[in-house]
Amino acid sequence: MSQSKHDENPFEENENEAKTTEEAVTDSTENEDGSDGEVTIESLQEELETVRASADKNWDTVLRMKAEADNQRKRTEKQVQDAHKFAVQKFVSELLPVADSLEMGMAAEGDVEQIREGMNLTMNVFNKALEKFSVESVDPLGEKFDPELHQAMAMQPSDEYEEGHVSAVMQKGYTLSGRLVRPAMVMVVKN
Repeated sequence: MSQSKHDENPFEENENEAKTTEEAVTDSTENEDGSDGEVTIESLQEELETVRASADKNWDTVLRMKAEADNQRKRTEKQVQDAHKFAVQKFVSELLPVADSLEMGMAAEGDVEQIREGMNLTMNVFNKALEKFSVESVDPLGEKFDPELHQAMAMQPSDEYEEGHVSAVMQKGYTLSGRLVRPAMVMVVKN
């Protein structure tokens, strides 16, 4: 009875493959410089070690770059958090003299005119602090009604102002660098 290919020793096939690989390694090949030379296992192992050293160096570089990127991300997050926490610090420091002036005014004794004069000085300090940070008031008395800046509370007839104009300001509005913070609450003329 003849043996089928499946009944043969499976290791024989692997041994034949190993011999062919070994023969291929020791075969004469042309070097990069054009000369004929023999490639040996030792030369391949040396080349492998060189490649491994290069790969290790590159891997180390990648790890360092990743660590630096993580550190930079953490620094940036901290800076953003600090910016959010302390963004109004300069504004607050400009308002503190206003608070001091109000406290002195509350403790002051004198006639109404002196107290009004002190309040006027406090208002000037406050307005200068607002101007310094590009906060402008919207006081549209007599101007044409602008729904972008004004909030109409009511309509009333007026002989003094044209129709569609602001006849009274109940509360000033404010803008910050041209952006509306609070609209002015106004009465609009409707004849």
